[in-house]
Formats: sequence, structure tokens, C-alpha cells
Amino acid sequence: MNTLLLYDTPEDIATAADLIRRGELVAFPTETVYGLGADACNADAVRSVFAAKGRPADNPLIVHIADIRQLEDIAAEVPPIARRLAEAFWPGPLTMVLPKLPHIPDVTSGGLDTVGIRMPQHPMARALIRAAGCPIAAPSANRSGRPSPTTAKHVMDDMDGRIAAVLEGGLCEGGVESTVICFDDAETAHILRPGLISAEDLAPYCGAVRIDPAVYERLAPDAKAASPGMKYKHYAPKAKITPVEAPSFAAFSDYVQAHAGDGVYCLLYGSDPDVPGIPCVRYGDSGREQAHYLFLRFRELDEAGASQVYVRIPRQDGASLSVYNRLMRAAGFEVISL
Repeated sequence: MNTLLLYDTPEDIATAADLIRRGELVAFPTETVYGLGADACNADAVRSVFAAKGRPADNPLIVHIADIRQLEDIAAEVPPIARRLAEAFWPGPLTMVLPKLPHIPDVTSGGLDTVGIRMPQHPMARALIRAAGCPIAAPSANRSGRPSPTTAKHVMDDMDGRIAAVLEGGLCEGGVESTVICFDDAETAHILRPGLISAEDLAPYCGAVRIDPAVYERLAPDAKAASPGMKYKHYAPKAKITPVEAPSFAAFSDYVQAHAGDGVYCLLYGSDPDVPGIPCVRYGDSGREQAHYLFLRFRELDEAGASQVYVRIPRQDGASLSVYNRLMRAAGFEVISL
């Protein structure tokens, strides 16, 4: 298959939309990462997404819409708390898991009777959805388990020849996937996957906010994943990622130097000093900065030939929790504690 590289023109958006309507796969930019899109109501097209990515069939997809009124076409029930959060955070990086209508195929929802729905902020994403005339199911546009793509080049590196087209939209601003929530009751938002919209951001609009234990620890192999990013090892570069929990930077530096060797790198905060004798890559100090750069740096480490990467662990609050979660999943929840 010849994968087309398309751009932000009316003609190319129309070409991409026509491909979606014909059951083909098109990668497109969002404010989080690039998504791999298919007509959410076309079961065969959605199966092609799983095949192109090598994605497990029980890992549900997120359905993307361009207008809040499309909620009624997908969700069997939209509680008041969901409407409040949609009004507050859409368009934006918030996915809400709601009961699905029967015409949403089971393959789209990973066999669940619920489906994740979001309205992306990126204008190209919404233009594509409107032009296609259908909701678009889209996971991240990478091979399963690899770092999520934040540029069109990343998508082409993983998907060239496997999908019909990629819409070039520049570097994604957010850098990590959307926050995914469900609702435990009429006033409680339950975070299944953290993103840039944090528990602290959600709190003013909810009676309570709960963070799922799977954010911090490995989900049991026989457990059913209610959201993408909950069950499997994800987001990993070719190198082995090892988060190091250290009482100080000096302790982290001493540990890494003791394990120096060919292909050993470290991923540091933006303001950290160098670790002597070790190639260092930085991913920022704040949660949002680290989120923006995390997958970009993972891809750069692959290009540099890294085989082992020791990582300074971020904080676990606000937007930093999303970065912590992605690191833990990239590392398979294996952490060095000093």
C-alpha cells in the first residue's frame, strides 16, 4: 500500500474524508498525539485499525466527534455530570466512557457495552470528522506498544505502507493521550487513564474524583480494560526504560554512573545537571512540559541507538501523573528504588 502524505488544504481534507468513508485508515493530528482513524460504525474498517497496529482486540478505541450534538448519536445515556464536563472541557483532551448505542460495533468498544467519546481540539481533526460525515474511532497512530506519535514523521516511521494516508499537522502540543474517565455515580468522575486534564481540573465540576488503581499498578492479565492504556505494556521505545526512584539527584547520578556502558542513556528534568560520562536527554521540569516531550524524546533515543535508559521519575500530581503513568507502562512497572 502506498501511504499518502496529505496537508491542511480543503482538497486534502476532502481526500482523507473520502478514504474514511470508503473504509480506509487515515492518521490525523490531535492536540494530544496523532490518531489512526476509521469510520467508528464500520466494523471491518475498525478491525483494520487493530490489524495495522497489532493491537489486542480487547483494548477499546475512542470515538472522536466534531460537535457536542453528536453525543446523542453514540451514547445511549448522557448524565448531567457528563454534559457539565463536556461544556467545560470540550473541545479538548477529555474522553468520557458512556453506555453505547447498538449501532456502535462491539469491535470499536473492545466488546464492552460502553464506549469512550471525545471531541478533539485540533482544527484538522474536527475538519476531517465533519468532512467524513461520521464519528471516527482512533487510537494512537503507532505500532502497538511503541511510543505514541507526536509528528507525522513518527506515524510514517511506524505505519508507512500499512495505512491509506497521513494528514500532516505539525508537532502535537499536548504530547500524551487524553484523560479518560467514567462515572461511578451521578457526581463521581473516575479517572481510568490520566492526561493533561487532571483530577484537580475536574474537581470543581464533580462531587468527587477517584483515580483508578490501574493508573499506578499493573492490571491483572484476566481483567477487562475499561479504557485504552490500562492493561498492556505501552509507549515503550526499543530501549529498556528503567525509572529510578532516588532521594536526590546525586543518588540518581551515582546509580547511573555505576551502570554505565555502551547504549546507556539517561532522561532527566530540564534543569538537572549532566550525569558525568553518560549521554543525557532532557524532557522538562513541569508536568505539561514533560508530557509534551516524553514520546518525542523516546523516539530520539531510538534514533540515537540507546539500549538502556534510566529515567528521573516525575511527580504524581496534576499533569505530571500522566507522565508518571506513561513511564510506568513503558517500563512494565519495573522501578529501581534507592
